[in-house]
Amino acid sequence: MAVKKFRPVTAGQRHRLAPVYTELSKVEPEKSLLTPLRKKGGRNNSGRMTMRYIGGGHKQNVRIIDFKRNKHSIPATVATLEYDPTRTAFVALLHYSDGEKRYILAPNGIKVGDKVISGTDVAPELGNTLPLSSLPLGTIIHNIEIRPGSGAAMVRSAGAYAQLLARDGKYSTIKLPSGEMRLVLSACLATVGVVSNSDHMLVRLGKAGRNRWLGRRPRVRGVVMNPVDHPMGGGEGKSSGGHPRSRKGLLSKGLKTRTPKKYSNKLIIGKKK
Repeated sequence: MAVKKFRPVTAGQRHRLAPVYTELSKVEPEKSLLTPLRKKGGRNNSGRMTMRYIGGGHKQNVRIIDFKRNKHSIPATVATLEYDPTRTAFVALLHYSDGEKRYILAPNGIKVGDKVISGTDVAPELGNTLPLSSLPLGTIIHNIEIRPGSGAAMVRSAGAYAQLLARDGKYSTIKLPSGEMRLVLSACLATVGVVSNSDHMLVRLGKAGRNRWLGRRPRVRGVVMNPVDHPMGGGEGKSSGGHPRSRKGLLSKGLKTRTPKKYSNKLIIGKKK
């Protein structure tokens, strides 16, 4: 997938870089796998704003994605490749041989008509889902479970991939996109390949209005607020500021925020870059 530039006939088109959707199928999404996305505008159940800079945006339907891939040994055919407004990657609609339809995250390079399957004794080919214990070392993977049977939780965004490096006992070592080396139970499932839409990082919206269509409101810098609104606010001219910190006073730019007693600390054997 590539990105295209536009002729600067308007100010909003001048700097816009948009994805090219030539590989996607020109079809309506599968209605039985859609559910409406209820917008909350950053408000909680009592109506108070708990997240700023959220609101508006176009209506969206969530595609129900099969992250468990638990239809083992039942072959499926890729019927369509589709755009999903709620995630960065593209999705693929699978038609299983028993008649069921499911959406999965589309791997890079998969095409309409390709066959995919999940199970323990299947070939480690593009789009197939296997336990880490059945994959050859060095395999590029995505959609990785943290606990067996819980569904994929890691490596799901556009262009992301991990690599299976080693196996020792009941654990496998994988290298995550952040550079972190982590132990995962070898019984966990993973899908072969790279997540689709790797050019997503090159997209430039071109104008503020396109951000509003995505449900993002303008973000206000702390240094231009008043002292009552932000610790970095107030002051005359450029004298405001101070050490960078959040609205609640939590220091940024280097303060470690990871929980010291997090359950997965013992599973991380190599830190991020």
